[in-house]
Amino acid sequence: MAAGLVISAPASGVGKTTLTLALARAWRNSGLRVQCFKSGPDYIDPAFHAAATGRASVNVDSWAMDRGTISHLVSRGIDADVVLAEGSMGLFDGVAARGVCGTGATADIAEMLDWPVLLVIDPSGQAQTAAAIAAGLRDYRPGVRLAGVVLNRVASPRHEALVRRALLDAGIAVFGALPRHAEISLPKRHLGLVQAEEQAEIGKLIDEAARFVAEHVDLDAVLRSAATWSPQPAASGVNVTPPGQRIALARDAAFSFVYPHMLEAWRAAGAEISTFSPLADEAPDPVADVCWLPGGYPELQAGRIAANARFRSGLRAFAETRPVHGECGGYMVLGTALTDADGISHEMTGLLGLETSFAKRRMHLGYRLAELAAPMPGHQAGARLRGHEFHYSTIVAQPDTALAVVHDATGAVIAETGSRRGQATGTFFHLIAEDR
Repeated sequence: MAAGLVISAPASGVGKTTLTLALARAWRNSGLRVQCFKSGPDYIDPAFHAAATGRASVNVDSWAMDRGTISHLVSRGIDADVVLAEGSMGLFDGVAARGVCGTGATADIAEMLDWPVLLVIDPSGQAQTAAAIAAGLRDYRPGVRLAGVVLNRVASPRHEALVRRALLDAGIAVFGALPRHAEISLPKRHLGLVQAEEQAEIGKLIDEAARFVAEHVDLDAVLRSAATWSPQPAASGVNVTPPGQRIALARDAAFSFVYPHMLEAWRAAGAEISTFSPLADEAPDPVADVCWLPGGYPELQAGRIAANARFRSGLRAFAETRPVHGECGGYMVLGTALTDADGISHEMTGLLGLETSFAKRRMHLGYRLAELAAPMPGHQAGARLRGHEFHYSTIVAQPDTALAVVHDATGAVIAETGSRRGQATGTFFHLIAEDR
């Protein structure tokens, strides 16, 4: 039996990830086995979870996944002592239209698993109002239970006392209060946190966060507030077909946005994955039968990618006889040109006619439902794919045959249709699951 708990907040940027990592490491240091999950379409946080716990973390998503898939993914916590699900955005934030079994809100996962919610509240610029916000979240949706609150970035002992008193008067437990502490701040860039694998000192940072939180938060009380939980047998696993038997996967700082559950599903289906680094001027494995370029930060490495002739020529040769697929950043690299933040255009691989620009920035964010007009690796024409798009690059030209009809979560058709030319395909959305 494990203790299950959801960590959420009223909004983004309040400190959910830092608290999750700190709690996970502190409990691991005390000898407990800790399993983490990420609610929602975030491909960066699971790597931080793995760094804190020593166990792989995966995403669970109520908009894109059915209950069987979520139960299957969560069941990996069967041998853990503590299971933490880190939320995304605010507790009830999702899309307007329901997806497979919810709107993508963290509250969906909390209610589905019947786990209480530990709220992270940042009372900066307020005092008693923080209690009103917490009480509103507690009472907003029947079926979602509040365990209590951890205050973050309190300004002074007097500030803490005011907020604590208001919360206790509202009947809300306060497990601790964290003063501002710059040493545990995680660095960020335009798509979120700087990736765990890019931070050489990530272990030390998590250790410091664990020490700091253990000093200011009653860890035993938090653990007692968690739900006793035993996973139920899952009726089904992840509905994802591997794109091939032998998959050459681009993997480095420019190509790293892959949902862990996707790779696990590919391997579980018998696929073999070999990685290569375009930034190190490596070509895909010549014995692979498909090449997959995930998203990442090619817009920050465009000059280097353009200069890596072995990678570019090797990928072109591969695509003459076998399929190549790119997601988001990988899609951009399959195109003819990528303009960086300084307005300099860099030649890409030219497998597709796509031209993109990071100089003309506009945020593209949201769930995507795509009906394939043509096949792509692992999926036939007519398949309905659920995914998520998040980038700041704009399309300058997208001249090739559209790969799919793509809708956002409201049902509106969007311009980012993906492309197909010969053996090459690409999409701006990251695949999460296929509709059954």
